[in-house]
Amino acid sequence: MSRLVRPLRIVIADDSALIRRLLSDGLSARGFDVVGEAANGDEALALCQRERPDVLSLDLAMPGLDGIGVLRNLRDTGSPVKVVVVSAFSPAHGARAVDALSEGAFELVPKPVVGQPLDPFLTELADKLRFAAVSRTAVVTPNGNAAQLRRPATAVPARGVRRTVVIASSTGGPRALATLLPSLPSPLGGGTLVVQHMPEGFTASLASRLDRSSDLTVREARTGDALEPSTVLLAPGGSHVRFSPDGRARLSDEPAVGGLRPRADLSIGDAAGVFGPRLLLVVLTGMGKDGLEGAREVKRRGGRVLVEAESTCTVYGMPRAVAEAGLADAVLPLDALAPAIAAEAGA
Repeated sequence: MSRLVRPLRIVIADDSALIRRLLSDGLSARGFDVVGEAANGDEALALCQRERPDVLSLDLAMPGLDGIGVLRNLRDTGSPVKVVVVSAFSPAHGARAVDALSEGAFELVPKPVVGQPLDPFLTELADKLRFAAVSRTAVVTPNGNAAQLRRPATAVPARGVRRTVVIASSTGGPRALATLLPSLPSPLGGGTLVVQHMPEGFTASLASRLDRSSDLTVREARTGDALEPSTVLLAPGGSHVRFSPDGRARLSDEPAVGGLRPRADLSIGDAAGVFGPRLLLVVLTGMGKDGLEGAREVKRRGGRVLVEAESTCTVYGMPRAVAEAGLADAVLPLDALAPAIAAEAGA
């Protein structure tokens, strides 16, 4: 007899009664148990304390205690409630959304604008709420056992070869990048591109935050950019980053691949074709398998691949796909990646 699985318990916090109703109806129809709705941060905290939900869907702009205040309170009190931020778009909200990730939010979902269909938005939100509910530091494989992967050999010094670096990340990536990039030296190799899965409107704020804390200059990529040892280019949300044969970046509005734009596989494949054995791929925390096909191309062209270890990933999806395919030259926890990248790339 199959064991019944209880529905995930959700609290919705948003100052708009219309949004609360849309989310409540849409998530209930997708199998969630909506145990409370809050119009402000204080109500959200009270509901989280009383109902002990699995996940909180959190707006950032609310009267009184705002979303950032809620996140800080949950963090400071040691609450186990996971948080998915549902935010509107604007430069100001983009900055606040990046702040929310640094304060412990699991993931971001953009609110739909007028005229957009609700179904894709609700499906994305439901998926991220489910991932948030089951996420933890030690991720468990589908058969219920902790993944036991062979740890490959450690990083190989570049020995005079200056490798170009491409970093791919998704869920948990902004926090991982906030640890990794400030630990990297400047100059670094032949230059660095970061492909972080984020919606359009948020990556400029992420680049600014990372730039302030890093020796490397961090900014969004633009068409015509050449990779430089002192600079990290960040793929803008809503655009793929492709590389021309001369190694210059080109922003592309090609359709999303697997729901992702930017898609890391596209950037990695192009970079592998241009830089060959002078390319270092680093795959950090994230859902899904973006980076896997790119890693295959990197190895085929003689490049090197590092992935983040399960022990430090928010979601051990993208790195696991690469490691289990036997494509990783080293599997390293986040705190060991910076010196390995510096050795591999040539600082």
